[in-house]
Amino acid sequence: MKAKLEAVRQQATEELVKRELELKESLFRLKFKKALGDTDTVKRIRTEEKELARIKTLLRARELGIEK
Repeated sequence: MKAKLEAVRQQATEELVKRELELKESLFRLKFKKALGDTDTVKRIRTEEKELARIKTLLRARELGIEK
């Protein structure tokens, strides 16, 4: 996990915003699939939600000036 976080920290803010939008779209589609009965998507939903939370946290830290 720490390696993933370091990789995310090295990305530019614009890239993070773009990735955030991609994850939101992907989560919408995965949740729709889950509602239709596809149970294979549960693990992927969980991992994408965690990645989205990491990105949002990092973007907020940059906004506050905590993170460079």
